[in-house]
Order: sequence, then C-alpha cells, then structure tokens
Amino acid sequence: MDKSAELLFVPLGGVGEIGMNLALYGFGPKNKREWIMVDCGVTFPGPSLPGVDLVLPDISFVQELGDALKAIVITHAHEDHYGALIALWPLIRKPVWCTPFTAGMLEAKLQSDPIGENIPVKVYKAGQKFNIGPFEIEAVHVTHSIPEPVSLAIKSPLGTLIHTGDWKIDHAPTLGAPTDEATFRRLGKEGVLAMICDSTNAMREGESPTETTVSASIADVIQRAKGRVAITTFSSNVGRIRSIAKAAESVGRRVMVMGRSMKRICEVSEELGYLQGLEPFIDENEFESIDRKKIVIICTGSQGEDRAAVAKLSRDEHPRVHLAPGDTVVFSSRVIPGNLKHILDIQNRLADRGIDIINDGEELVHVSGHPRIGELKQMYDWVKPQISVPVHGEALHLNAHARLAADFGVPEVAPVRNGNLLRLAPGPAEIIDTIHHGRIYKDGKVIGSEEDVGVTERRKLSYAGLVACSIVLDRNGKLADEIDISLHGLPELTANGESFDDIVFDAASAAVESMPPKRRKDVSVVEGAVFKSIRAVVRNNWGKKPAVTVFVAKV
Repeated sequence: MDKSAELLFVPLGGVGEIGMNLALYGFGPKNKREWIMVDCGVTFPGPSLPGVDLVLPDISFVQELGDALKAIVITHAHEDHYGALIALWPLIRKPVWCTPFTAGMLEAKLQSDPIGENIPVKVYKAGQKFNIGPFEIEAVHVTHSIPEPVSLAIKSPLGTLIHTGDWKIDHAPTLGAPTDEATFRRLGKEGVLAMICDSTNAMREGESPTETTVSASIADVIQRAKGRVAITTFSSNVGRIRSIAKAAESVGRRVMVMGRSMKRICEVSEELGYLQGLEPFIDENEFESIDRKKIVIICTGSQGEDRAAVAKLSRDEHPRVHLAPGDTVVFSSRVIPGNLKHILDIQNRLADRGIDIINDGEELVHVSGHPRIGELKQMYDWVKPQISVPVHGEALHLNAHARLAADFGVPEVAPVRNGNLLRLAPGPAEIIDTIHHGRIYKDGKVIGSEEDVGVTERRKLSYAGLVACSIVLDRNGKLADEIDISLHGLPELTANGESFDDIVFDAASAAVESMPPKRRKDVSVVEGAVFKSIRAVVRNNWGKKPAVTVFVAKV
C-alpha cells in the first residue's frame, strides 16, 4: 500500500436534507484514487419549481472522476436512494450493484421510462461479499420499510467502514428477517474505523414499535369500520402492504390495490415471493360486486399527490371505485415535510363527504423505517466505531445524532454536510476539501440547472405573468401596423380602475413615438426602449415585475 494513500468519504446529497442520498468512498494517493458511489436518489419538487419532475444531485464531480469511479452500489429501492439512477446513469455509465428486489424494480421502471440501452446490473444478496476496486464489500441485512435493504461493510487497507443506509431494529417484522445483529457484532469485534449512519429519527426517544404490532392495530381499525376501508401508504412499503392484507384477511375482508406504482411494486413483489400466502387481490372491475363491509383498498397518495389514487377517490372521479359516507380512509404513513397542505386538502374533501379519517398518532397505523435513539444506541454498542459520521437528515437530526454518539463515548464524531471531503484515515478524521455539489433538475426529457430547464423564467411567469408586445416598422422606422399587446397572468384593471391593456398599449406607443425616426431603424434600440417603458408602467400600477417580451419586425 502506498504510504500516501487516504480513505475518503464525500456526500453529494442527503446530508443536511431529507432525500436525494448519494455518497462516494475513495481510496488511494491523491493522484491515483479509486472510488465507489453508494446510492443515487432523488427528492421531489415543491411549488417553487413549477413543471419540474424530479430534483437530482449535481454529479459534476462524479463525471470528472471518469475511470476512477468503479461502480455504483444501491442499498435499497426507495426513490430517495435509487430514484435518480435512470436519469443520471447515461452520464456515468458504470456497473450497478443491487439486490434482486431493487433489480426487479429498476427493470420495471425502465419499461415505463426507457433510456434506449441496458444498464449493466450485478445482483448481490445480504450476507454476500464482493470486490469493487480497492474495496471488499459485505452486504449486511437490516430491517426497513422495503424488501431487501442492506447496510454495507466497506473494507479497505486503512480500515473498515459501515455505511448503514436506511435501517431500524424490528424484532418482529412482517417481511424478511430481523436486522442481522450477529454480523454487526462480529464486525465490531473485528474493528470498525467509522460508521456512516442514518440520523432521520435521532431526535425521537425510545424504540420503534414492531411492524407486527402495527398490523394488529390496523386489523382492529378495520374490524371497527362500518363501511369500506381505504388505506394509503408508501407504495414501496411492501411489509406494510403485506401487514394490511393479512389484517384484512383476519377480519374477513378482500383486498384491492389502486395506483400505478402500487400495482407495479406488487407485481415485482409477487414475482419474488414476498406476497406468498395471501389471497389474490381483487380487480377494480370487481369492486361494485363486493359488499362494502367486505373490502379493503390499499392505494397510493399518502403524501397528497394530486394524481394518486386517494386524491382521485377524494374527488370521486374514479370511473369504477367510489367511497361513500360512513367509509373510512386511513393514512398509514408519516408526513414528509412540505406535503402537509396537500394531504389536508385531500382529507378535507373526504371529510366533506362524510368519510372518516384516521391518521398516525390517532391510532397505531404506521411505524417509521428509521432508528430511534434506543436503536441507535444498540447499533453503536454492537459496532463500536472509532468515528461516527451522522448522515441522512436535516441539521437538527444530524446535530442530535452527533451529540448522541459523543455521549455514548465514540472517540471521534465527524460532522459533515453535502460537498465536504472527509478524510477518515490516516490520522484524525478531518474535512480536507469542499467538492462541487448542488441540485439539477429533470424536466420532461431535459436534465440541467434551473436556467438550463427554464425554471427561473417559468417561476417568474408563475408569480408575475407575461406581457408580450409585437411591433411592425416600415423601412423608414414608422409604425406599419397597430402595436399588438398580449397580457398573461396580469390583473384586468389597475387599482384606479384603468385597463391594464390600455396603459401597456399607451406605454409601448409612447416609447416608439418619442424616438427619432433614425433611431427606430435599429431594432434592438426599439426593443430596449419599449421593454423599459412597459416594465415601468406595470411596476408603477401593480407593484410587480412581469416577464416582458418585445418583438420588433421590419417590413
């Protein structure tokens, strides 16, 4: 081993924020480092990004690595960990290592969102070891809210790292085995240099309820319901889908699933055997023939998505499936920050129709897939790392996790944020550089910055509208036709009751007529003068600055 070799970690997403997880691990001397990428996730756009489909991590640094990047390893198939893969893979073009379930989900996603070529996928399972570049990687089974989640033990000549991914400790899961305590304890005895660990629930005391307990509680909710029951949850939470189905069967009800992503995940799960032992789900065409007290609907839309199944049910716009007064809708999920208003809009529409609403907190209908304080302490007791690196969370979560690790006696705590290049060895953990990072956007088939995809101008249009002005001049610089004005998104009248059309027309006309004929021969000069005049008159009468476009043609 070269004595100048270093062991490095740099997050490009998911640290200081929820979602968009992407981490890089590097090893070697400065000019001969080799890297692996762990996860490639998305986050979702809010109202300030009109029209944008997905928010992706800026991977400029990854692209610059070229052949030094050896592979991409995906820990599980949640969107915030693998959802950017299809969009960004053509920019990276490296082999992808993932579990069978993630491979199945990726294949299903590529069928609906093809990129014109195959992504080379190498499948691994929990318990297996494989080598990528300078690293030996051991996949360790953990419990989470999706099939086949893993932590990664990443071994290098300078020490072993544990990248936990998303995890929790559930001693009674409804899907898969409990978290592999024995392997974590073994790794701890062998010696762990650093643990790069999930912080999402680092502010919550105690330990998470088991999924089996949630299933029993949901069964009780269904048993008490007087009519139909619709339960909306994250479509990727196959364990919860199974819990709901078992709960429904236990009280004599049939199950129907609604929503494209829910159906897609159920298809992949059925192929891999995760829905074995359940009665076949009924089809939407059978809905009207089932007694309302004998059906449970599992549907998408727990985060208030406007086009998801529960939103359509709240508007009663589904052609075959309907809810009625006395039916019950259960939100079996947590509220992701920023989505509360959309969820409340759906719940209010349902309530107006006499439909009962049950949220997490009113009944035990959801449990998080992330570790609370008690579970974090258990993991630190098993692993005993020399360095704690809190990740996967906003600043409050990361800081709470850092305090917990220090109080637990971890020798070093290394707080990082997106873009920090952290040297883990040799020597004390230290941030040695800042890497370019940020966000790019998927807008239809285009990927790029806000400017590249037009969001900056689109945002301006959504806030203050557009004024379009068309002017035709003859060769002498005189108006050859009447000025044409088109307003979009502006008020009809000013505060004084004047027509905005009229005042904008008058401003454009005055700008042209006040210019000497010789100056009018320069199209760019006319465009500039009219632009300024229109912006000024709208600002003075409205107080806002719309986008203004001026077209000048000469005939």
